[in-house]
Amino acid sequence: MREADAARRAGLDVAVVDHDAILAGDVRAAVRRVPPSDGGRAAWYRGWMIAGDAYTRFATELAARGIWLGTTAAAYRSAHELPGWYTVFADLTPASVWMPWVAGRTPTGADVGTLVAALGGGPGVVKDYVKSRKHEWDEACFVPDLSDVGAATGVVARMVELQGDDLAGGIVVRAFEQFVADDDGRALEARVWWLAGAPVLVTPHPDAPAGTTVEVSAEALDAVGACVRTLGAPFVTTDLALRSDGVWRVIEVGDGQVSDLPAGQEPGVLVGALAAAGRSLGLAVDQG
Repeated sequence: MREADAARRAGLDVAVVDHDAILAGDVRAAVRRVPPSDGGRAAWYRGWMIAGDAYTRFATELAARGIWLGTTAAAYRSAHELPGWYTVFADLTPASVWMPWVAGRTPTGADVGTLVAALGGGPGVVKDYVKSRKHEWDEACFVPDLSDVGAATGVVARMVELQGDDLAGGIVVRAFEQFVADDDGRALEARVWWLAGAPVLVTPHPDAPAGTTVEVSAEALDAVGACVRTLGAPFVTTDLALRSDGVWRVIEVGDGQVSDLPAGQEPGVLVGALAAAGRSLGLAVDQG
């Protein structure tokens, strides 16, 4: 694992946790290979996404072993789930509405009509609190006109169906904005990595083709940084895209611990910044 190797080179200790066990609810088994600390040690988690409730149990179990995550459970949820960060970033991100939802329950036209009314029609994008089904764009993500409640309901219901038990928190509908795209029609996105409110790295989005480069204006970084500092989570990513009118917009906010680096990105800069923040233990996820 490239990041684990970079962490060791930076002088950090690395322990392995079992992501599958976290998802299964057995957090004690998940952290069995993390050495306990009588005096208490601080840590960053780096690995796959964890639902907010599972992260809380994970953090609690680590604390019982004397390991304190640098991102608290409350801070994790505020950066990881759209309802936690939207209000802070509202002026910089597409208009959005949401409602809690139970996985497996099919939304009705009344449910969706009530939800989308505040957006006032026009195209929209459907997702849960964390992720969209963008690879099923026409089927489970994009709604050409939100005033067509029947069509919107079909897309929302399909998103809920495809997410299955992985549905995170609830249903989100966002106003669609047109962004500058590459030759394949994908929005050109930048991922900005923030530590203690300061940008430490700017990369292309992990889904961008190899060799993609993107630069974010200083003015945009200043505006987004002010929101990151207001949010208060210590380790955050923001995915930015350039709207067709030349304005940088925040597409997504995420907890930095569970955000991917592009495959070709050297991890040393990011790991070095985490090391400089004084965290003494880095945690890597056991993917198998």
